[in-house]
Amino acid sequence: MAVSVDPSCLYTETHEWVRVDGETAFAGITDYAQDQLSDIVFVEMPEVGDEFGKSDVYAVVESVKAASDCYLPVSGEVIETNEELEATPEVVNASPYEQGWFVKIALSDPDELEGLMSPADYQAYADKAEAEGSH
Repeated sequence: MAVSVDPSCLYTETHEWVRVDGETAFAGITDYAQDQLSDIVFVEMPEVGDEFGKSDVYAVVESVKAASDCYLPVSGEVIETNEELEATPEVVNASPYEQGWFVKIALSDPDELEGLMSPADYQAYADKAEAEGSH
């Protein structure tokens, strides 16, 4: 399977993405991550108003294979959660970058974005991980 990458996102080595829109950003897991997890059956989300530092665990994804922590790519306060995932977590498998986003956050430190991978860098990283058969 070719790893799908959204050109409007920035990425982490732990297979999370962030898409910035002004002072806010959406975050979720990548196509590679959802593919590795297989059929997602539950997403444990944070509460609106929760604050997280960069790389803090902010959500847990459960699949038929395993439960995995999700790490927030940048610091911020949760201002919205994707409530659709409560009833239909499989949306993350079908559309990890669009309908399958997890949270919308108010950015605390936009400078943190500079440490994230570009779409091209992440594509190469994920393709290498897939070729090696690792996560």
